[in-house]
Amino acid sequence: MRPVVVLDVVGLTPGMIGPNTPAIADLAQRGFACPLGTVLPAVTCTVQSTFLTGLLPREHGIVANGWYFRDLAEVWFWRQSNHLVQGERVYQAAVRRDSRHTTAKLFWWYNMYAPVQWSVTPRPCYPADGRKLPDTYSNPPELKDWLQEELGIFPLFRFWGPGADITSTRWIAEAAVRVIRRYRPWLTLVYLPHLDYNLQRLGPDDPQIQEDLRLVDAEAAKVIQAADQIGAQVVVLSEYAITSVSQPVHLNRVLREHGYLRVRRELLGWETLDAGASRAFAVADHQLAHIYVQRPEDISPVKALLEKVPGVEQVLDREDQQKVGLDHPRSGELVAVAAPGAWFTYYYWLDDRLAPDYARTVDIHRKPGYDPVELFLNPRLCCPKLRIAWRLLQKVLGFRYLMDVIGLDASIVRGSHGRLPTPGAEQDEGPVLVCSDSSLACSRLEATQVKDFLLRLQFGS
Repeated sequence: MRPVVVLDVVGLTPGMIGPNTPAIADLAQRGFACPLGTVLPAVTCTVQSTFLTGLLPREHGIVANGWYFRDLAEVWFWRQSNHLVQGERVYQAAVRRDSRHTTAKLFWWYNMYAPVQWSVTPRPCYPADGRKLPDTYSNPPELKDWLQEELGIFPLFRFWGPGADITSTRWIAEAAVRVIRRYRPWLTLVYLPHLDYNLQRLGPDDPQIQEDLRLVDAEAAKVIQAADQIGAQVVVLSEYAITSVSQPVHLNRVLREHGYLRVRRELLGWETLDAGASRAFAVADHQLAHIYVQRPEDISPVKALLEKVPGVEQVLDREDQQKVGLDHPRSGELVAVAAPGAWFTYYYWLDDRLAPDYARTVDIHRKPGYDPVELFLNPRLCCPKLRIAWRLLQKVLGFRYLMDVIGLDASIVRGSHGRLPTPGAEQDEGPVLVCSDSSLACSRLEATQVKDFLLRLQFGS
C-alpha cells in the first residue's frame, strides 16, 4: 500500500499546463497527463461524487450542486452531509482491502460525517441575530482548533463572494501540508478552488488567468512537496473546464410568464418562489437546470416551450436522461442544457424592485439556484467599499444589517460550466488528470474510472 495525495485544482484544463504551472508541469513530466472525461452536469458536487464512487449520477444521486427536495417542497443547495451520497466511496473500498487504511478529506464536498479519519470543511457559524461568522467543521473536532491556531480562522469571505481570491486556497494548501506531515494519511484529498473565481468573473481568455495559474500552481507545489517528503504518489485532477459565456437565460421567468411558476408576495414587499405551488419551475445550476413538473400532462408542453428559448440547446426527458446517466428520482422531470455561450440564472421575478432581499447578498443556501453574480460587487453602487464599511460597522455595533452589495445584472458573468465538452475540444473545454506514476499512463480516463485508478495507484494491479 502506497500513500496517495489527490489535488482537485478546479477549472484546470490540459491546455493550461505549461510555463505558468511549473509544479504541475513537472509532475506531468515525471509521470503523465491525459484528458479526463466528465459527467453531466459537470459541476462540483456531481463530479466529485463520481470520482469517489465510480458511479454516474443515476447511481450516486448527486444530480447537481442542489435540487428540489420534493418531500419538503424546498430547493436546497450546497448541503454538506455525506449521507446524501449513495454508493461505496474510494476510501471505503480501500479499507476493505487493508484495514490500516486512513483518509484525510480536506474541503472536498460532502465532507461532514464522511467515514474518514480526518476531515475539514467550511461551516460558518450563524448566531440568532443574523450574523455569519467564518468557521470550519472538522473530524476530529480538535483538528480545526489546531489548524486555526496555526493558520488563523479560515478566510470564508475569500472562499466565495466578491472577495474570493488566492487567500482561501493558500489556507487550504497550508492546512493540507500540516495534515500530511503530522498524520501521514494513506489517502489525502485536497480541494484547491482558486481558478474557479476569475474564470467565471473574466472568462478563460482574459490575460489575468495566466497570473491565477501561477498563483494556484505555487500552492499546489507546497502540497506536492509535502507528498514527496512522505513518498506519496500524487494526482492532480479537475472536475470541469470553464468556457466563455455572454448569454444569461432566465428559464423561471419564461415559466412564470406562461403560468407554470407561482410566487409568494412577502409581507415586506418582495417575491419568493413558491415551489410547492408551482406547476413547473427550474432549479438552475450553471449550464444545466432541473425542471420539476408537478403534472404529467404538463411535461410535453413545458418541454416544447423551453426548447424554443434562445440559449437552450436541448431539453432531456426521462428517456433522454437515461442515456446520459442522469435518470435519478432527485432529477427534474425535464433537464435543460444550455447552448455554448449561455448559462441559466435562477431569477424568477419580473421586476427587480420585487427581488427578494437575499438576491442582493451572498447567500448560497437561500437562493433556489446557483448565482455566480455573487462573485461581483454591484457595479452600480457608487461607493461599494464605503457601503461595506458601513455594514461592518453596523455589525460591530450589534445592529441587524444586510450586506446588500450584489447586483442583479447577470450579463456581467463571463465564464460558466456544466455542459459536456464539445467533441474534439477537450484541450480547452475538458478537465485533466496528471499523475506522478508513469506506469499507469493512459491516453484518456473517464470520471467513472477515477475511483479504480486511485485504488490501482494505492494498492497496485
